Amino acid sequence: MTDILYLAWRYLLFNRWKTAVLITAITVTMFLPLALELVLERSTERLRARAAATPLLLGAPGSPLELVLSSLYFNGEVPATLSYGTVQAIGDTGLATAIPLQIGSRVGGKPVVGTSPDYFSFRELTVARGRPIALPGEALLGAAAARTLEVSPGESVVTESETVFDVTGSYPLKLHVVGVLNANGTPDDEAVFVDVRTAWIIDGIGHGHEDLSRPEAAANVLQRDGENIVANAAVIQYREITSTNLRDFHFHGDISDFPLDAIIAVPADDKSGVLLEGRYQAPTTSVQAIRPVVVMDELLATVFTVRQYVLAAVGLVGVATFATIALVFVLSARLRRGEIDTMKRIGAAPGRIGAMLGAEIALVLATSVVFAGTLTWFATLWGESLLHWMLSAGA
Repeated sequence: MTDILYLAWRYLLFNRWKTAVLITAITVTMFLPLALELVLERSTERLRARAAATPLLLGAPGSPLELVLSSLYFNGEVPATLSYGTVQAIGDTGLATAIPLQIGSRVGGKPVVGTSPDYFSFRELTVARGRPIALPGEALLGAAAARTLEVSPGESVVTESETVFDVTGSYPLKLHVVGVLNANGTPDDEAVFVDVRTAWIIDGIGHGHEDLSRPEAAANVLQRDGENIVANAAVIQYREITSTNLRDFHFHGDISDFPLDAIIAVPADDKSGVLLEGRYQAPTTSVQAIRPVVVMDELLATVFTVRQYVLAAVGLVGVATFATIALVFVLSARLRRGEIDTMKRIGAAPGRIGAMLGAEIALVLATSVVFAGTLTWFATLWGESLLHWMLSAGA
């Protein structure tokens, strides 16, 4: 048997280009349906689990899918915002706990999520190293974000500028990393969490600068009118929140008008959830309340419908591919008739010749199976991230 395998191997190695084409065709034909099924199965389970764990999501009127993807999976952007006053209004009803979300900035490509301490208990996030957020300017990193950014508690990260010329007057903010969360296999692992006030400071809504009432700032003061002070552009803008300048950071305007991308509402019970959802069902309301699991089920139903057509197309291509490969082996055997006659003349039995031809086919198939399995394994590792990117790009 060893000699048969050796002869089959030498033949395939001699005709390496034909062998490579056959292996590639068979590998792709087997890999596509396997990878599609595994990636969709694992991705849909995680996508739906996170959506099902979020009772209600509130946002500005618009695409529910965009709202879910940006607020739950931190992919894409919300085209409109709602006011922080909605958080206060939900709290006043006593029907649910309102968790604000402000997601717009990034640190090293990772989303910066401004929220409240209730978010961590709601998502059951625990600190692996360091401590929770206590003051503005502090950041708590997801496990994956900490690895990618290569930072630990006690170090710092800097937010990214949205544009080269920022006309809003906002600057990149240096964040102090105070802790790293335990990994839980959700998009939270990729996020940089800050207090919602810090998120507003990053967006330029709040800022800190030198105290113009102090004598050392007199050179920058243009005019004084009671408590109103007009200064020139030389006033120092703080780009880091520290214990010494924390009291100099402030906001202009009513906090109830400050923007939020979304609000997670956690009702006290099912009845409270229905009552709260009903409050935002009127066509004239400026806030929409959605159940993320319903939105994701609709999306996944569409995905699975498309999957059926894709699998059917892949199946037809697979049948055509294997038929072509079978034809290649048959024609190859005919072209090798002289070689086969020579082996018969030197004493090779017909059964051993057939075994050698079968061994060639078996080696090609076995190699293709190994390659297809390897590619499928990689697909299970990276396919979910690719699916998330495709969903956010198509939203």
